[in-house]
Amino acid sequence: MGGKRVRIHTNFKPNKCCKRSFVGDVDDRISQLPDDILVDILSRLSLKEAGRTSVLSSRWTNLWKHTPSLNFDVGQTVLDKLYRQRELFKREKRKYVKWVNSVTRSHKSLTLKEFKIRFALDKSERKAITRWLEFAFSRQVESLELDIKSDRHTSTDYRFPNELLIASKLQLPSDSVCIDHTRMLVDFKSLKELSFRSVQVSDAAIDFFLHNCPLLEKLIVHHSEKISKLEICGSSLKLKHLEIVYCFGLKSLKVSAPSLTSLRVTSLDGLLLENVPMLVDVSVNCNDDSISIHHLFSLLSCCVSQLQTLCLDLTRRNFRQEVNELCELPKMPKLKKLVIVYCARGYENLIRLAYFIRASPHLVEFVLEFKWYKLPRKDREVKDVVKILHHHLKVFKFCGYYGGTNDFEFLSYILGNCVVLEKMIIDPYFIWSRDKLQVEETARKSAEQKLAPEVPQHIELIIL
Repeated sequence: MGGKRVRIHTNFKPNKCCKRSFVGDVDDRISQLPDDILVDILSRLSLKEAGRTSVLSSRWTNLWKHTPSLNFDVGQTVLDKLYRQRELFKREKRKYVKWVNSVTRSHKSLTLKEFKIRFALDKSERKAITRWLEFAFSRQVESLELDIKSDRHTSTDYRFPNELLIASKLQLPSDSVCIDHTRMLVDFKSLKELSFRSVQVSDAAIDFFLHNCPLLEKLIVHHSEKISKLEICGSSLKLKHLEIVYCFGLKSLKVSAPSLTSLRVTSLDGLLLENVPMLVDVSVNCNDDSISIHHLFSLLSCCVSQLQTLCLDLTRRNFRQEVNELCELPKMPKLKKLVIVYCARGYENLIRLAYFIRASPHLVEFVLEFKWYKLPRKDREVKDVVKILHHHLKVFKFCGYYGGTNDFEFLSYILGNCVVLEKMIIDPYFIWSRDKLQVEETARKSAEQKLAPEVPQHIELIIL
């Protein structure tokens, strides 16, 4: 059997799971396997599936309680359904809390590789959430994710309890932070991944984790209004992935992390990048027109030449005022994948996006997520075409295709200038319309009738 075998703590004795008995006949060879292998198998199932195995026989009754992974993620599809039915949502929330409480009370493993909570919870479940965190930290959890966003994806009232970190509560004066690192209640040295979504977590708590979790490689914070001034700095940091997203109180973010490879931020206010020699994957929102494209790339100047993947959310920008800056984009010689999220208002000329292609001579994949406000979009003559052959782009995906002149001319530019193109993907998905299905079907027919005949046979055209 492949995979790493799970080491079971010496307190886990087979006789506590009752004597071995077999389901069916002597051909039940799975039940004859050692406990650690059975627990390894169970850890690959969902938590509910693993729990159901307890009815197979007395041999299996307690095995699932030793799985090192506790994933309480109900999935986005379930949450979307519950958001639309408030009474059902309330009932399911009570069941969810009861489920997590039951599992954490009966669980036997002394260590955890993963502990994940994902459900829309609020301050009424504050005590339960805190108990779950205490449980996870006491088991030396390696990966912790607490995602309790509401149906509108806004912050909740749950505040991360700093008393879990130290014996006395953290004091947060306006100009300083006082933390007694010598009075920790829990050993956090096993923590490798930490994710807070819609949790009010302070600057001091983030700083605490950074300095007391020597193995921490991933740090994600979404929708936290308490974060103000962060410094993710340290020559000994192992941090590889950092996300600070929709933290609207953030005033400054300084990052100096020699192992960091991936960064996602949605605020450029006070952003300072230093000593990030391994940073190759960056995702930024640049929706503030007061921050120019030139300023955006100046903030990335220390890493732009080494980037391999870049995602730019330019949803609220107006390129009509930035043509000169687009002409002067810095070269990104190592960029392999570019994603641009852009929102049109009916008059933009998409050919201008070709400047990004020109600045990325070794680009292999280009994804344009195109959103627009008005129906029908106003067509205009295409001008200022940047004519330059590109010898590496193989995949182009157009999300939000509608079939207007701007769309078609930009795709014609791609076909005419990207000489090694292998695949073109057209996705007419449109979210901002009451006539969504009709709009998408019209766009799909336009692609089939107008675009398909123009695509050479050696290029695979996929219309979703």
